Amino acid sequence: MRPRPFSVTLHHNRKQEVLASDKSQDSEQNRGVGMAGRLALPEFDLSCSICCEIFRDPVVLKCSHSFCAPCLQRYWTQGPQRRDCPLCRSQSVDDPVPSLTLRNLCEAFIQEGEGPEETGGELHCEPGEMCPLHGERLKLYCVPDEEPICVVCHTSRKHKQHDCCPVGEAVVLVKAKMKSALNSMMEKRGAFDKMKKNYEDTVECIQVQARFVERRTREEFEKLHSFLDTEEEARMEELKREEEQKSRALRQKIEEMAGDIASVSESIRVLEEEIALQGISVLHKCKTSLARASSPMEDPVMPAGALIDVASYLGSLNFHVWEKMLQTVKFNPVTLDPNTAAPWLVLSEDLASVCDSDEKRKLPDNPERFDPDTGVLGRESFTSGKHAWVVNVGQNTAWVVGVAKESVRRKEKVSSVLKNGYLGVYFYHKMYFAGTSPLTRLNPKRNPQRIRVQVDCEKGRVSFYDPHDNTHIYTFKHAVTERVFPYFWVGCQQCPLTLEPLEVSVKAVEYF
Repeated sequence: MRPRPFSVTLHHNRKQEVLASDKSQDSEQNRGVGMAGRLALPEFDLSCSICCEIFRDPVVLKCSHSFCAPCLQRYWTQGPQRRDCPLCRSQSVDDPVPSLTLRNLCEAFIQEGEGPEETGGELHCEPGEMCPLHGERLKLYCVPDEEPICVVCHTSRKHKQHDCCPVGEAVVLVKAKMKSALNSMMEKRGAFDKMKKNYEDTVECIQVQARFVERRTREEFEKLHSFLDTEEEARMEELKREEEQKSRALRQKIEEMAGDIASVSESIRVLEEEIALQGISVLHKCKTSLARASSPMEDPVMPAGALIDVASYLGSLNFHVWEKMLQTVKFNPVTLDPNTAAPWLVLSEDLASVCDSDEKRKLPDNPERFDPDTGVLGRESFTSGKHAWVVNVGQNTAWVVGVAKESVRRKEKVSSVLKNGYLGVYFYHKMYFAGTSPLTRLNPKRNPQRIRVQVDCEKGRVSFYDPHDNTHIYTFKHAVTERVFPYFWVGCQQCPLTLEPLEVSVKAVEYF
């Protein structure tokens, strides 16, 4: 036998209960009723809940709880004037029935030497099995207070009206609750692990996005720099040509002017010499000299436009360069938002076209993203005003274009119908439909290659047209009560949906 780890002295003049700490080493030859009872039921289960001793003349109530007959009668006579079960408080109208089987088990247990022995009123038990207030064994469990109690505690004012159950039943129930709590915590840990992995994937995606935006930004600015460098060089070349042309013309004028100056200088010299002569010789040469001096010669003048037209180069320079730049840039009224695109969709680098694919990309499961539905939203949103954009559907065999409310469910596959927050026209199985509930079959005169979407928030209208001949396709009459986004769904891999750019211009405001 192992040494008993703990002992406590009991009062109330009752006999000692002895807990056997190791009963597995009994001989296999002790097979009778007593051996069977001792192995099947430990001393704890053969003890009366009132006197805490082995049953004497055990009786059983209708609620299936057993007690010593004298203990039960004493409890009924000393306690309140009612016949209730000391454990479950259920009323017992019928007389208690003797339990012969339980009495045989108790007698067999005592004969095997495991019954109560007079040992000076000491009871050996494990720590925590005894009530610290009454010194009784903790055989009951108070459900409201969630603590084990003894029979005396059960009759006390603190626990008198409380629901109680045997400790064995309570252990089973508490363990079930603990297992449920354990499963819940394990599920929560799994959710945390999953979200942690999603956060890690999101960090990687952010880095990929940053590098992509950095590369595309540099490419676009390189285009702008290239355009500005080319424009600057062209203007410098034009300035240089004008400078050379006008300088050459003036140098030619200077050469011509030098000849005229030499001729006039010669005439002046001759006249000065003849004026210096004396007498009749002056008269002989004056006719020739005067004729030379009076020969016709135009006065020199500065030609018009001789200077460089500085104003043409510098006047509103930035504006004219910007105006010319518009011929090389594109403007899309709608830009696809990659953070909303389903993992199967492939977006172009300029975020202007989208198509389906067989491969699901590894992307963060952020709340804005459509998954599993293969949809994507535009970056722009509308709550007021008028807006329009054109989608080139081409030969795409499965598509939806229109608008979606901000509140649409993005983590489940739903049909693109009005009641789910979508206002769109779609093409599937070579048929056109409007996303009403039920669906409205459309029969356009021709298969449109382009669809123009027009949104009028004030009037609550979302209309669809064929830009080829401005043919009306369908109009939703639905009040815009929340933010709406351009919506695209695509189920074709061969032909993408492409947003067409708008023509833009620069105009100066004129005052009259």
